[in-house]
Amino acid sequence: MTGQDAVTRLVAGVVARACRHASAVVAIVLLLSVAATAYGFAHFSVHTEVAALIPAETPWRRDAAAFERAFAEEGDDITVVIDARTPELAEAAAARLAAALRTRQDLFRSVKRSGAGPFFAHEGLLFLPAAEVSQTAEALIAAQPLVAPLAADPSLRGVMTSLTTGASAAAAGQADPHRLAGPVAAIAAAAAAVEQGRPAFFSWRPLITGQAPDPSDVRQFIEILPNLDESRASPGEESVQAVRSFADALRLDPAHGVQVRITGTVPMEVDELAALKEATGPLAAISLVLMLGVLYLAVRSTRIVGAILATVLAGLAITAAAGLALEHRFNLISVAFMPLFVGLGIDFAIQFCVRYRAELIGEPDVERALDGAAAGVGRGLALASAATAIGFFAFLPTPYKGVSELGLIAGLGMIVAVVLAVTFLPAMLVLLKAQSAAAEAGLPALRRADAFVARRWRWILGLGAGLAVVALVLAPLLRFNFDPLRLRDPHSESVATFLDLARDPDTNPNALDGLSPDLPGAQRLAARLSAHPQVRQVITLASFVPADQQAKIATLQDAATLLDPTLNPFDSAAPPTDADQVASLRGAAQALRALGAKPDGSAGGDTARLAGLLERAAAGPPALRARLQDTLVAGLPVALEQVRAALSPEPVTLASLPQEIREDWVARDGRARVQAYPAASPGDTAGLSRFVATVREVMPHAVGTPIATLETRRLILGAFAEAGALALAAITALLYLALRNVRDVLLTLAPMLLSALLTVGLCVVLGQDINLENLIALPLLLAVGVSFNIYFVVAHREGRHALLASSLTRAILYSAVATGVAFGALSLSGHPGTASMGRLLLIALGCTLVATLVFQPALLRAVGRAPAGR
Repeated sequence: MTGQDAVTRLVAGVVARACRHASAVVAIVLLLSVAATAYGFAHFSVHTEVAALIPAETPWRRDAAAFERAFAEEGDDITVVIDARTPELAEAAAARLAAALRTRQDLFRSVKRSGAGPFFAHEGLLFLPAAEVSQTAEALIAAQPLVAPLAADPSLRGVMTSLTTGASAAAAGQADPHRLAGPVAAIAAAAAAVEQGRPAFFSWRPLITGQAPDPSDVRQFIEILPNLDESRASPGEESVQAVRSFADALRLDPAHGVQVRITGTVPMEVDELAALKEATGPLAAISLVLMLGVLYLAVRSTRIVGAILATVLAGLAITAAAGLALEHRFNLISVAFMPLFVGLGIDFAIQFCVRYRAELIGEPDVERALDGAAAGVGRGLALASAATAIGFFAFLPTPYKGVSELGLIAGLGMIVAVVLAVTFLPAMLVLLKAQSAAAEAGLPALRRADAFVARRWRWILGLGAGLAVVALVLAPLLRFNFDPLRLRDPHSESVATFLDLARDPDTNPNALDGLSPDLPGAQRLAARLSAHPQVRQVITLASFVPADQQAKIATLQDAATLLDPTLNPFDSAAPPTDADQVASLRGAAQALRALGAKPDGSAGGDTARLAGLLERAAAGPPALRARLQDTLVAGLPVALEQVRAALSPEPVTLASLPQEIREDWVARDGRARVQAYPAASPGDTAGLSRFVATVREVMPHAVGTPIATLETRRLILGAFAEAGALALAAITALLYLALRNVRDVLLTLAPMLLSALLTVGLCVVLGQDINLENLIALPLLLAVGVSFNIYFVVAHREGRHALLASSLTRAILYSAVATGVAFGALSLSGHPGTASMGRLLLIALGCTLVATLVFQPALLRAVGRAPAGR
């Protein structure tokens, strides 16, 4: 008995025993499946962080770990971005939200306001050029008549008093009426909105400083380090939800002039998991319906379809539970065992059931037909499953955990799939009494195709060789994009906010950090880096010590001396009554009317408009005046306090810097941080590569997002190349041991290699790049290609002919179509990573099908029929 006959008889024997004990086999598998499903639901988790898949001993990961140890405040983060309609609203919102977050120390181990706080409030102007400091001081002094009544009486009455004083002075020729145009226009716009019941947001800052707010003035940041609950499927979900809940409770929303957005590594992982669930739910239902339809077309029996579906689902549950038990959680790559298992599980089941259906033509007895099916496909199933399993296990030695874990789980899955295909599946068919005989089990329509191959096999092989050459020429143009951000939903809040920040050079996420033994060394590194055009800016702790402080402080102190009685009045007015408010409104309207009556028109067109608005407010109900006061006065205390703080700077030295800032830039052991920002924009891959190379020349152990992206790309490509080579070698060795013929081994591998080349070429033509998620199409290409080709070669060795019209091709075709519709629907997903995975799966599967059903029959015809029983 040959080795192949032994395999066939072994499979046939297993099938026969499963049929005799069908009830026990089904019961055992169902119980095991239920237990596996319960375990899977209880422990299912997907780790979306790519860096976690990189071995900790990798040099750049060691550097990153060392940096994080030096600065304990680094790690998985939440960044809260607060954009407001006015600088005052932004400051107040950030202060209130940060204070609220600090009450939840169980969720947040650190809450900091980036670029804010007492130090920046007092010393912020010192970081401006001397000329701008002088201009700001002059503007504050010029605003003294406007500010004085406001500081003494921060109410609607005080605002009207200030307006009355300014208008009266301008009407009398004692002040420039043009200086009043800005306040009049701003107050008129706010009063009109209040009168019409529309939201109104008023800022005193531009009126006091004489400068329009910079975009950075209306944006605040809160940096949070959360305590992650690793026992949850989404460890950061509770922390992210808490931030949103606090913002909602404080009414920090657009209706109140504030927009709160959340980004950072933690929110992006939370949004990614939510997007994946949302994307895969409806698509999974569509895929299932389409797959069931294809299965029915293949076997023409709902009972057989039910048996196939039960077999695949049971195997998926068991494999998932085994994977979780071994690895504790899936990752972005290893979770791809699901489409791999379903694709191969369906293939094994269809191969068996289509052959079973063919056996029913001449043998109506179910068990005898199953024995015939086992004898007919047992050898091919055993060899195909062994080859794919060994191919996947060959991924284990690769250094990239995503690939190695996928190899382990998918390899186990192939064993589970073939075991269930020859035990549980026939047992189900027996219990269901599933029969679907037909006059013709194959594909009669393809008989002409068999004849065409017999006549034109040279032409077909020539076409295949030509396509292979074209694909080889195109191969260098294949794009590899391993930026994890490109796989995330750009419409999710965390990603959209991150991309918004990336467009700002001051919040560019591609900064690189390095360490120097001490601060003087850090300053020398900064000087070297700054000399390169690829580097836009370099920051060290010394960057927080402003230049030309003495002259700037003197300028601000002079302004503070002049403004002190204005900003800090000795007497404050008592809160006004409603009658006081009415009187002040009428007085201001009268003064504005007088100013507007000047014939030179210097008062501006808003004077009369504002006068009318104030008169109507005076005549209206108290609630209208209360809303007007809230609008005009709400931000006044914040604006006045900001002016007071800005006019009281102290000399800044390294020693006087706040501890909070020092902790961010100097480690406890004295090592100093150096942070370099690129001149290249975030989308300029070539520019960022040059930036990384430049920084690494100066700081070989630098860390940051660009380095992580580049090194991950290098590692993944190397890992897949190594895994592919090992898998190919292992499969080749197995095929040789099983087939004992070099020619048959080559006949099996050649179509698979052609399909790989066609996939690459088609990706280039269609503009489909390779990324972290769609990489799983490559092992699927390997596994499906090997399986399909083995079936043909085994049939050829057994002396079968006209293979395209046979039940074998029917099984292969419907298997491929079932897999295609099951996962091709993923290409319709709104999630970029999921959609790219679906597209590449379709491309790879289509190329595999063409290579197997077009070029392999021509190859087999070229070598001639093998002797039967060989």
